[in-house]
Amino acid sequence: MSPENAMPPLEAHPGQLMAGFRIETLRTAGAEIHVAIGGSGPPLLLLHGNPLTHVSWHRIAPTLARSFTVVAPDLRGYGDSSKPDGGEDHAAYSFRAMGRDNAEIMTQLGFDTFQVAGHDRGARVAFRMALDFPDRVTRLCALDIIPTYNLLSNVTLGWGLESYHWFFMAQKAPFPEKLIGADLDYYINYKLNKKGVGLSIFAPEALAEYARCTTQEQIHAVCEDYRATVTLDYAFDTADFQAGRRIACPVLVLWGSNSHVGRHLKPIEAWGQWADDLAGWAVPTGHYPAEERPDLIYAALWQFFSGATPRPA
Repeated sequence: MSPENAMPPLEAHPGQLMAGFRIETLRTAGAEIHVAIGGSGPPLLLLHGNPLTHVSWHRIAPTLARSFTVVAPDLRGYGDSSKPDGGEDHAAYSFRAMGRDNAEIMTQLGFDTFQVAGHDRGARVAFRMALDFPDRVTRLCALDIIPTYNLLSNVTLGWGLESYHWFFMAQKAPFPEKLIGADLDYYINYKLNKKGVGLSIFAPEALAEYARCTTQEQIHAVCEDYRATVTLDYAFDTADFQAGRRIACPVLVLWGSNSHVGRHLKPIEAWGQWADDLAGWAVPTGHYPAEERPDLIYAALWQFFSGATPRPA
């Protein structure tokens, strides 16, 4: 890759989402995945969080695409991807199932190995992919999480109060679906309006897209995601932790100093129990760093995925 001083300047595309990307729908063994693809160069998979879609990367993906082939899907159950039945054990919405979707996508696009960045739920998918596909994932960047095992094994009052939805959405169907579905517009605005940050960090067109995708079907899928997390995903991660499994590739961890992660958790300490080649730091944002401070997130991702030593700005 190019030396660090050749990093392209971050470009703004006001009023546009994922400027220059093409859209495809790719079928995997368990879902149909809506994917935005752009650029050229080494493959870079970008995985979004809840309650978002692939457009959460819109402020940095077009510039990253000047150096990488950027692949940004909607996770199964989210956005315009399909929303399969979760099954009695919710296995269709485990991070393992989502990881397999994305591994299959990268195979279909011709990439045997790739780098991956994930935010929130997407970072948990990326974590699982790094363990399940160690021969394919060459670098991992996680935004604003600690691993699921560490989180659920050490729940604190402060984190629990800010992250109520983990346990609310994991309740038996259709209880959370009915309550959330009573006013979807209220729900999505409340969910995105993080403490001390507000909604002004989001582009109006991105907010409109998140609202469009907040449907009864997506809410059920998201609830299935959280049901899988507190059961299957936690069990998978616990087994791996107890077996001493570790992430083989380099890992970069970034978190918002004004997010629930920054306020209540110790990311480097938690990730250090899984990764030897580890770097990371807090950025002055809330829970949506790529939309609040794209300048900082773009620079860190470009450096890390170009093979340079990432450094705080």
